[in-house]
Amino acid sequence: MSISSNLQSTPKSKKESKTAWQVAPNLFTSFRYAWAGILYATKTQRNFRIHLVIGLVALSLGVVLHIQALEAAVVTVTISAVLVMELMNTALESVVDLTVGQTYHELAKIAKDCAAGAVLISAIAALLVAVFVYLPPCLELLHPGIA
Repeated sequence: MSISSNLQSTPKSKKESKTAWQVAPNLFTSFRYAWAGILYATKTQRNFRIHLVIGLVALSLGVVLHIQALEAAVVTVTISAVLVMELMNTALESVVDLTVGQTYHELAKIAKDCAAGAVLISAIAALLVAVFVYLPPCLELLHPGIA
C-alpha cells in the first residue's frame, strides 16, 4: 500500500484532524476510532476481508452442524484472534510505511514479514481448530455411527 493511499484515509473534518492525536475525550469517541480502524481494514485489506468471510462461513457451519456452546466459543475466539492479528499487521505496516516512506530498509522488511508471519500462524491455528471442531460432526453426517 502506498503512502498516498494512506493519506486518503486521514480524518475528514478539521475538528477530527486537530484532535486525532489526542486521547479520546469520551468512550463514544474511543469506539468511533476503533470502528474507523475496522472499517479501514475492511475497505483496504484484501486478507482481512478474506478472513472475515471465512470466519462468517465457519460460524454459519457451526450453526448448521449444531456444535456445542463451548466449541462455538473456541471457534469465535479463534476467528477473533485471526482478525485481531490482521488489524495489528495493518497497523504495523502503516507505521513502517510512515517511517521509511518509499525507501527500502531491511528492518522494515523484517517487521512487515514477522507481522505477516504472525497472521499466518494464527490462520493455521484457526484451521486446526476448525478441523478438530467440525470434522467429527461432518463425518457423522457422511457416515452415521462412525464418529
